[in-house]
Amino acid sequence: MWLDYDSFLSGAGHFVVAFGIACILLAIFKRLYQISTPYNERQLVADGNVAAAVALGGAIVGFALPLASALTQTANPVEFAAWGILAGVIQIVAALVVRRFVVTDMRARIEGGNVASGVYLAATSVAVGLINAASMTY
Repeated sequence: MWLDYDSFLSGAGHFVVAFGIACILLAIFKRLYQISTPYNERQLVADGNVAAAVALGGAIVGFALPLASALTQTANPVEFAAWGILAGVIQIVAALVVRRFVVTDMRARIEGGNVASGVYLAATSVAVGLINAASMTY
């Protein structure tokens, strides 16, 4: 079996563009998510706070899920970026709702290293990400 170099190079170009946009969106999301939290996740994670690390990890995975779905559903990079931005907004709003209305003392729990609360926040992010991803099929 021979490799069709022209097809591979064309596909590789599309891969690099899609992967690059996804990485940029993920980096922007991570930063905006950290800004949206009432605690300094970067410092908490650096200090070994497992609850903060789990919560942040769940947010990252929760956002990556709809990004993956958008990659399979969109026809061009601009459409992909638009779906990615919408997904990021939904993920951040969902986390804000949890912290503001569901577990109102989440800041104290995360800063105190309450791993159960970190897992709950992470699970919520992943669940919202799955629903977010599934909603992108049309």
